[in-house]
Amino acid sequence: MRDFIKSTRFKILLAFLAFLTGIMIYAVTKGGYSISGASFIQTITKPFRSFSNSIGMKIEGNLDKINNADEYYEENKRLKAQIGELNKQLTEYDALKAEVEELRKFVSIKEEHKDMILSQPCDVIGYTANDPFKSFTIDKGRADGIEPNCPVATAEGLVGITVEVSEHVTTVRTILSPDLSVAAVCSSSPADSGIIEGDILASENGCTKLSHVGTNNKIKPGSLMITSGSSGLFPKDYPIGTIKEMKYDVSGLSMCSVIEPCADITRLTSVIVIMNFNGKKEASE
Repeated sequence: MRDFIKSTRFKILLAFLAFLTGIMIYAVTKGGYSISGASFIQTITKPFRSFSNSIGMKIEGNLDKINNADEYYEENKRLKAQIGELNKQLTEYDALKAEVEELRKFVSIKEEHKDMILSQPCDVIGYTANDPFKSFTIDKGRADGIEPNCPVATAEGLVGITVEVSEHVTTVRTILSPDLSVAAVCSSSPADSGIIEGDILASENGCTKLSHVGTNNKIKPGSLMITSGSSGLFPKDYPIGTIKEMKYDVSGLSMCSVIEPCADITRLTSVIVIMNFNGKKEASE
């Protein structure tokens, strides 16, 4: 007996009893009432009961996963299939939306230039590798009525001209190229004209160059340059690009400017080929 009194277990038991006694005395002196044995036990054991309930719920959840693993697997497969189908529908919707937008642009060109015979919208297959002037190919060709030397454009502005035409594919030379010259006039002062042809330095920024402009011109930065139609190769009054800054050329006898095309030549996804127009018919006759 003496050994038990001196043991650690006895000391722990005594401390626990002292703790219980202290709780009871506190309850009586603080609240003016005593706590029943059942209430006291429930209060003391509440954290343990909450912990055991939590453990029980986790065990129950894990057992449910194990028992219904096949059902959950099939459900997961079904949901993944639904997500895949929804993503497919979303992709098709985006493609259809883009196609409708291109057709809307096509209609706007037809309405503004009723004299033109236009191809169906052509998708840009890809740009020519290592070409600083951004020549590209489209998915339409001779079978679609396209011939060499047909103007190529978007609703925003002139893009270039067809150069190599096969049955179903066509290569387009852009207005960034020095091998393509376009006679142009200023939309705000038609008396001021010049020649637009590509320049290697300007092409690095997706721009082209206007040259051979008279020194007494009224062209200002931001002015719009349009086709003059004088060559019969391009329709008249089609937008080309805007003036960046007018300056004297190397000779000092005329002026020039970098031109920012109305159409972003470096990021084309679809274009229209102008297969015929009134000026071209007259020129060919």
